[in-house]
Amino acid sequence: MPETIANPGFLAKLDELAARYDALTEEMNRPETAANSARIVKLAKEHANLSRLVTPYRAYLKICDEIRQAEHILADPQAEKDMKELAELEIEELRAKAAAMMEGLIDGLIGGDDANVDSIIVEIRAGTGGDEAAIFARDLFEIYNRYAATKAFKVEVLDLSTNEYGGYREVVFTVKGPGVYTHFGYEGGGHRVQRVPVTETQGRIHTSAATVAVLPEIEETEIDIDWDKDVLEHVSAAGGPGGQNVNKVATAIRLEHVPTGIMVSMRDERSQHKNRAKARRIMASRVKAHYEEQERAKRDSTRKSMIGSGNRNERIRTYNYPQNRCTDHRLNENFSLEKISSGGLDEMIQALRRFDRQRRLG
Repeated sequence: MPETIANPGFLAKLDELAARYDALTEEMNRPETAANSARIVKLAKEHANLSRLVTPYRAYLKICDEIRQAEHILADPQAEKDMKELAELEIEELRAKAAAMMEGLIDGLIGGDDANVDSIIVEIRAGTGGDEAAIFARDLFEIYNRYAATKAFKVEVLDLSTNEYGGYREVVFTVKGPGVYTHFGYEGGGHRVQRVPVTETQGRIHTSAATVAVLPEIEETEIDIDWDKDVLEHVSAAGGPGGQNVNKVATAIRLEHVPTGIMVSMRDERSQHKNRAKARRIMASRVKAHYEEQERAKRDSTRKSMIGSGNRNERIRTYNYPQNRCTDHRLNENFSLEKISSGGLDEMIQALRRFDRQRRLG
């Protein structure tokens, strides 16, 4: 093997994924599996996800085999001079190619699950700061909306609560697109803004906050929820700002997942059926995230991830308008606030990915 292998554990994991890929291929080819439409869809999805790593890994192994053959020629005292010169030229090129492929495999293995998430639910809520916090929450939504547009991602607002200044007390929306979680997964946490609010009459700088949560959106079949036994449903008429009754028909839905205490309210649509469907989408993702967080805590009770944890209490970023500075506290780096506000998040996200990789490899 070439010297590009930094950690034998990566190869062991890739071998394990390749074996799983082959097992899935075999199972999908069985007649009884092909007759089970639900099973074949589930297997095909896992098979496609694994192929993103297994295919380049097998190409990497082929390159490694070519390197070994070249090394054998160089070590053979009976090999002709021309053959050795050719092998020496080839081995440099092959090692460089193998090194680049291994870098890609490490990145793919580290963020493999994230790369497979093509739909997320983002929740932004105004924190301390009153009306200014709600305006800041709206600004965050607009930043994410602009960034999504640069990636050709589709944004759908599921629920929205506004204040009299056009701010958002709360906004829940989905973002869909290939590998979308790798772009938004680092946004979960506390965001703070420092600026003169539009509501400030004396020009004083205020500090306000908003929280962001990013959850992979899942199919209802991916989480075992008994909607009849485990979930309480409350139906009421949707109310507007200031108590205005915008819909006298009982269409607003509030769901409560009894085992976890998770609650979801949905009043955006005039159809009770549509509100229920949206509420279930959000609840399924929240419940799955809840159980996954419990499992993470069991596996590692002492180490808390700095990246992608979705912890709303953790302050991750400060937006300082007077100094045109956006500081990410995980990186301890500053970025142009003007650029960030226009949706230019690429530089920051790439830096977070590099930081995340170094932390995981370390």
